[in-house]
Amino acid sequence: MDDMKAKEVIDKIFASVFDCKNPFTLDEILSKFAFDIKLPQQVVDSTTGELTWASSINPTKFIRSCNSEKRDDWMQPRQPINSLEELIAIWKKINYTTTERVYNSICVSKSDNVYDSENVYRSTNCGKGKNVIFCDSCYEGEYMLASQRSGSCTFCIRVDDSGSCSNSYNVICSGSISNSLFIQDCNAMHECILCSHVSNKKYCIANMQFEEEEYYEIKKEIVKWILNS
Repeated sequence: MDDMKAKEVIDKIFASVFDCKNPFTLDEILSKFAFDIKLPQQVVDSTTGELTWASSINPTKFIRSCNSEKRDDWMQPRQPINSLEELIAIWKKINYTTTERVYNSICVSKSDNVYDSENVYRSTNCGKGKNVIFCDSCYEGEYMLASQRSGSCTFCIRVDDSGSCSNSYNVICSGSISNSLFIQDCNAMHECILCSHVSNKKYCIANMQFEEEEYYEIKKEIVKWILNS
């Protein structure tokens, strides 16, 4: 997935979650919505000098997964070991951290540790997903943006530690949330905003019950505030 395709996916997510056109560039999305998510960072393949992407930048030597697979000289000839220092020196010759680890997936870029997925951009530790951008540890989701440790979600932005959510923004530790904004520690909520610690609600704002028409008027203002703040 290239930058243009990633932007197209984000545009679809914005239309579904906010019912409006995405006004941000890809870099602005990263800064505004994914600022606190652990994402792959750019490093250099120590064997070729190519730029590559790694989940951890703590190691000092890297090798792209595709370059590692090409090499046939990983096994070393046995030799006498006279000291621990000699053993460590041999180990350093073959101790590269593999980057861009992608398994049984297609259209993945700038990512590391991706499994059984399609269309993944700048994400890590994700699996069985499709159209996943700026995410960490998300599984079985589609059209996910800037989310962490969540599963079975669709068309969501900034969903953390949650499951079975759809068309929602900023959901934390919740389940079965749909068409909602700013939800924490809730379950089975539809069209709710700024709610915490309640379940099975509809048209609630700040844990207060509203009529449907009034609710949607306030929601319009909340979306404007999200996009303009």
